[in-house]
Amino acid sequence: MDTLIEVHALSKTFRIGKMTVRALNDVNLEIFHGEYLSIMGPSGSGKSTLFNMLGALDRPSSGSVTVANVDLTKLGARELAYFRGNHIGYVFQSYNLIPAYSATENVALPLIFCGQDHSTAVTRAREVLERVGLGHRMGHRPDELSGGQQQRVAIARALANSPAIILADEPTANLDLKTGEEIISLLKELCSEQGMTIITSTHDHKMLAASNRIVWIKDGRIDKIQTAAEAGIRVGSVH
Repeated sequence: MDTLIEVHALSKTFRIGKMTVRALNDVNLEIFHGEYLSIMGPSGSGKSTLFNMLGALDRPSSGSVTVANVDLTKLGARELAYFRGNHIGYVFQSYNLIPAYSATENVALPLIFCGQDHSTAVTRAREVLERVGLGHRMGHRPDELSGGQQQRVAIARALANSPAIILADEPTANLDLKTGEEIISLLKELCSEQGMTIITSTHDHKMLAASNRIVWIKDGRIDKIQTAAEAGIRVGSVH
């Protein structure tokens, strides 16, 4: 498989008072085009820090993150914002929807920010809402939608710009078992159908069944990388 993301000698340190905390320590990783990768690890392991680096949401203290031959560590703030807006879609566990906006408006807004005219943005928003099974709820606001439906709106928003990468941060954390399984299946379908690379940061072991590979983080380092089969999980089952 072709490499899409290359992480080289990545380290991140934080200052907390007089203490220096090393959240990541010399991490090396390749992520491939069209794969579904899950990052697993306990709280404080460096999982979230690595996730943020892959999504160009934070900068490393040293090392590099290269996406499609673009070294993100060499981009300025404006260049990073452009890169995020055009190449990466984000799905957050808290949905991050605007309460006063309809589903269509929530999905269209990032497209408008990226320069699309209103009519084109709304048409595209409706297309992706149909794809995630919300064609009948386009005019509803978040408080009129269930948790699972709100997460589908968030996924539609992430899809709107046809990104190469979807980053999903604990996408099933606030959902019941059945709804969580539906969201996992939807993400897996998008990976298979559209060739998107999907990276999840999760504590949810159900998500491992959908993964091509699982990266286990421990104490700021990669402890091991396994396929779902190597981890003893049957691929294609989220039960």
